[in-house]
Amino acid sequence: MPAHEQLKRRIGLRTATALIVGEVIAVGIFLTPAGMAKSLGSPTWLLIVWLLMGGMALCGALCYGELAARFPEAGGGYAYLREAYGRSIAFLYGWMALLVMDPGLTAALAVGMAGYIGYIFKLSPSGVKAVAIGAIVFVALVNIRGVRLGGGLIRWLTVLKLGLLGLVIVWGFGSRAGHWSNFTPLLAQRPGSDALLGAVAAGIVGAFFSFGGWWDLSKLAGEVRDPERTMPRALVYGVAILTVVYILTSAVFIYLVPLEQVTTGEIFAAQAGEVLFGRMGGQVLSGIVIVAVLGSLAAVVMSAPRVYFAMARDGLFIPAAAAIHPRYETPARAIVIQAALASLLVLVGTFNTIISYFIFVVVIFLALTVAALFIFRRREDAGCAQEGRMPALPGTKYRTPGYPLTPIVFLLLIALLLFLLGGHNPREAGLGVAVVALGLPVYYLLFRRAL
Repeated sequence: MPAHEQLKRRIGLRTATALIVGEVIAVGIFLTPAGMAKSLGSPTWLLIVWLLMGGMALCGALCYGELAARFPEAGGGYAYLREAYGRSIAFLYGWMALLVMDPGLTAALAVGMAGYIGYIFKLSPSGVKAVAIGAIVFVALVNIRGVRLGGGLIRWLTVLKLGLLGLVIVWGFGSRAGHWSNFTPLLAQRPGSDALLGAVAAGIVGAFFSFGGWWDLSKLAGEVRDPERTMPRALVYGVAILTVVYILTSAVFIYLVPLEQVTTGEIFAAQAGEVLFGRMGGQVLSGIVIVAVLGSLAAVVMSAPRVYFAMARDGLFIPAAAAIHPRYETPARAIVIQAALASLLVLVGTFNTIISYFIFVVVIFLALTVAALFIFRRREDAGCAQEGRMPALPGTKYRTPGYPLTPIVFLLLIALLLFLLGGHNPREAGLGVAVVALGLPVYYLLFRRAL
């Protein structure tokens, strides 16, 4: 395509890493550790679960690094699915992302952030919705105005987020307001904890959701400078930072609040905040959550529209979404579509229920994406055999370390996660699959013949 019809590569390593950390760390960092700690009843087992899921995310990130190096273009998983399995599977992924997950997640983040603002300023329910929609419009306008401006906002919000969390961790341990005895017994489960096998299973699910979203950086691969080097490094750095932050945050919360006093995540965070900041603890933690969730919202609004943009470029979505703004050089119309759908869901107010039905399908697509690495390697080896040359990865210096063990480990853990999700909510999982499958008739009727 002519240069003016292509996205510009303006995202560097720092911004790419900040996108991962900024999107993933949200309100869950204050809520998930409570449920995991209470259920497991053991600091050691809590650490094991965090390390296990951090290792899983790292394996996935290493695989995505090679996929992004092979196909450094907008759309991420959509592009990899298209090249591996064909346009119909890629369309189903985009169908799900466009109609459900991306607007639903955007709405959930905006309303969650607005709820904490409402707590501080005593807003009415309608006021909370107005703040949520205002936040969506704000980050959408920033991202329309340019990748540098949007990336800069995410970068600074991520730095502020990590700085505030670092303050909580350092102050928490340094103030001596807690007790090291809260970590004992270190290995054995406390009385009243859940059965170990069930607790570990629940912890795996909770930790996976806490890491969820690291793969979204790949959607911006078409705008990353030197993607063959930057994408793998940013994915690894981002996952490593996330793992360290989750472990340290969980540790300081346990240090401040005995597990015996934990009932819910909200109360756990409020108790820790009261120990650190006194009566103002709830409001102080609310301020930190607002910063954390705003960073996640900005990252989602930046990355998600690239899927619709890529679909439109392939003739699988309305052509208008493929347009690049002549001045700001961003997929402005795709961004507007996501912001409009998310704002509509805020008004309707049923996004949390909708999202819960499609988590199972999201994990399936994640598995298919990483499994695509085997397809590309096999095609490459077959091509090399026909041409009588040694296998080499054309155009890139990056290959997944530890292949094929790395993707195998990731896929085994994904299979376990699917088993846990499907077994716990079979009706939701089945309905989500059915709704996504409804995209097939749409594809064959409207887009199959698109060039």
